Amino acid sequence: MISDSTRRARSPLRQRSRLLLLGLLILVLGVWLGGHPGWLPSGLRSTFTDEPNGQLMQDVLNVLQRDYYRPISASQLESRGIAGAIASLHDPYSHYFAPSDYRTFLSQSNPHLSGIGVDVLPDPHGLRVVDVFPSSPAAHAGLERGDVIVEVGATSLANRSADFDSALIRGPAGTRVSLTVMRGGHRSTVDVTRANLVVPVATSNVVNYKGVKVGDVQLTSFTQGAAAELRNQVTKVLRRGARALILDLRENGGGLLDEAVRVSSIFVPDGTIVSTAGRNQPRQVYMAKGNALAPRIPMVVLVDRGTASAAEIVTGALKDRHRALVVGTHTYGKGVFQEIQPLPNGGALDITVGEYFTPTGHNLGGGGVQEGAGVSPNVYAASNPRARTDAALITAERTVAAEVP
Repeated sequence: MISDSTRRARSPLRQRSRLLLLGLLILVLGVWLGGHPGWLPSGLRSTFTDEPNGQLMQDVLNVLQRDYYRPISASQLESRGIAGAIASLHDPYSHYFAPSDYRTFLSQSNPHLSGIGVDVLPDPHGLRVVDVFPSSPAAHAGLERGDVIVEVGATSLANRSADFDSALIRGPAGTRVSLTVMRGGHRSTVDVTRANLVVPVATSNVVNYKGVKVGDVQLTSFTQGAAAELRNQVTKVLRRGARALILDLRENGGGLLDEAVRVSSIFVPDGTIVSTAGRNQPRQVYMAKGNALAPRIPMVVLVDRGTASAAEIVTGALKDRHRALVVGTHTYGKGVFQEIQPLPNGGALDITVGEYFTPTGHNLGGGGVQEGAGVSPNVYAASNPRARTDAALITAERTVAAEVP
């Protein structure tokens, strides 16, 4: 809830002060970078160093250091100014790691650390939970789909890198992590004990839809080895006599590009799966691996607004190649990829450097759930995880069964 006190309009004086401070931060950022061009990516270097801009920025810095009525911390202005410059891009996936944040990110990215058993997507306030693994620490603590994790310990997750936010949650097995969670406008704190988790990313089932055996295969993420797990599950349902397939990618937030290509190659025998390109990134085309397991069986991909990134690459490839019908809602819309570029001060830039394109040249978008972004379904069907029956899955079964000759 928003209290009445927080709803009061800011006074004009306070607004003007805030704007002045923001302006100073941006100016000091420009000045500092103008004097330290080695910190900048090459594409930005000339902006801050070319005359007369460089001299102007230096003049501004001299005035601030000499005449500003309060002492100015160069390190604080540096971090806030760079973060403000990145924020001006309006790119939810580009972030600046201050040196301390980058050290934390690197230390928490150790593959031997443990988690709590959730899949998440970026949210303006932190991390939105899109799946809670059964019997996981998160499930025992009462976390649910749709929850937004806004703090880890005393650290706010707002406007930070999703990779950094996720890394904060991880830690040695048996240790506790305190999470502040928003649910339906209410804020609460839960303590969760981290654990070593072995969670299958692919599961399957065979159902009989009006006399047609349909293999329903779910894939929850595109982590290392996901394609191999999926291939095993597809093999199982085919051996059980499935005459049609549903690839359920709902709430799949994506993962590794190579795994997306391998997953697509299970169903597509040859040709383009996805291509990438950026301003300083040469165009690269990723082709099917040539080892298709199920290249002709009637197929549906089941998606929702939690279907993102690598999951959208697979969906877009199968749709563009006329290999599968898409059932569900519009997907999330993350068609960009990032690179982390370390900086001499010990920090790093995590910035978007390129885009993904489906086989027909469609870009999946960069902002998440925007009009025109993502993959649109051939057959609309909304998912409701709290409903007793899975109406979207039933629609997918009906759609794919109708394709069986």
